[in-house]
Amino acid sequence: GLAYAGKAPFDTVCIHGIVRDSQGRKMSKSLGNVINPDEVVDQYGADTMRLYEMFMGDFEQAAPWQTSAIAGCNRFLDRVWALSDKLVEGEGYRPQVETLMHQTIKKVSADIEGLKMNTAIAQLMTLVNALYDNGGATKAEFETVVQLLNPFAPHMTEELWEKLGHSHDEQLAYYPWPKYEEAKCVESTVEIAVQVNGKVKARLKVPADITAEDAIATAKADPAV
Repeated sequence: GLAYAGKAPFDTVCIHGIVRDSQGRKMSKSLGNVINPDEVVDQYGADTMRLYEMFMGDFEQAAPWQTSAIAGCNRFLDRVWALSDKLVEGEGYRPQVETLMHQTIKKVSADIEGLKMNTAIAQLMTLVNALYDNGGATKAEFETVVQLLNPFAPHMTEELWEKLGHSHDEQLAYYPWPKYEEAKCVESTVEIAVQVNGKVKARLKVPADITAEDAIATAKADPAV
């Protein structure tokens, strides 16, 4: 074991649970089912290897090794890089993605603190998909994605940070972490399905705090109903 004089260097120490092969067996040299990480790095890069190790499951649980999932992580990083060439006009966060941006900052921040890296990465994947659905990202939106992804894919995100115009004096690893506003983490509208005789006739966007009476009146006023 290691002995430390004075205060320990970490407040929390967590060791990943057992990694099993695709058949659920514990990896061991005797079974010949050990994965050489160098081969994964050679094929996909260090960032993909790092991202996959944190995405594969809860740190406290045994996790199965899935080569197909490594490829999926690599595709995600490719999509993030490609997003840097799909920047759109606009300042700050656009209204159509603002709530999701704040929700993502909040969730990724909390999940990192709780060592729930897999769910933090899943949230980032959801955000990136939403940005693609909205034609790309503003510079501010993409910068936030790059900042939140930095702990999981440090090499690529540092390159993207420079590509966004930041100098060597503004290393991403030491840049202030994004902040969220609690009020903006709540959806201002919700979608309701309007059914007539058990069949959905319309889907309407209404204020999230709408009363039942007003929702009914809005539905009745819609021409599709």
